[in-house]
Amino acid sequence: MNTASLLAVCRVHQLLPDPEGSVGVTAIDKRAVEGPVKVHKLGLHGDVQASRKDHGGEDQALYAYSQEDADFWSAELGRELPPGIFGENLRVAGIDATGAVIGERWKIGLDLEVEVTSPRVPCATFQRALGEPQWVKRFTTEGRVGTYLRVIKTGSISAGDHIHRLFVPKHGITVGQWFSEPTPEIVQALLDAEADGEIRLQDEYHSKFEKVLRRNGL
Repeated sequence: MNTASLLAVCRVHQLLPDPEGSVGVTAIDKRAVEGPVKVHKLGLHGDVQASRKDHGGEDQALYAYSQEDADFWSAELGRELPPGIFGENLRVAGIDATGAVIGERWKIGLDLEVEVTSPRVPCATFQRALGEPQWVKRFTTEGRVGTYLRVIKTGSISAGDHIHRLFVPKHGITVGQWFSEPTPEIVQALLDAEADGEIRLQDEYHSKFEKVLRRNGL
């Protein structure tokens, strides 16, 4: 069994012009930093989101992406994809961020505890920053989206820290399943888990639940 670990901690390097975006700049330029970084309820100390409408907040305090998925894309695109290039705060190894169960909890390093909340939805800003044509479509179709995390217990983290699963909900629905193939059965499983107090879903789930059910004539 592989030991899960934190390969890199990434925060904004600089705000880049993004005239086609909603606020004219983007904070997607994340790069690995050295040494310990404090994590508070809204994310990494020193990090920022340019557009607060679609990014950030306690339910999206951190974004984790797996090295295994980065390696897949590196082979597909024929280029190196260093930590932070996906806009991620945490590049992780030995743990499947996309395959994490919604509500799953991790301990990173000595203190930090986080909870898996939702998949990353790719946007046009992401495509422009990466410079790959049809990137949103490709990223969506492949479904290797990574996960957002809610901070349960603050702390400091550094590259090389171990990651331990503290809790995995019984419902078994992963962020990847919810992103790629939402079904009425998945909606019901998540609603049941929330009603039982097993997980706490962010508000956006409920509006999406309604869309899934309507699409299936329910």
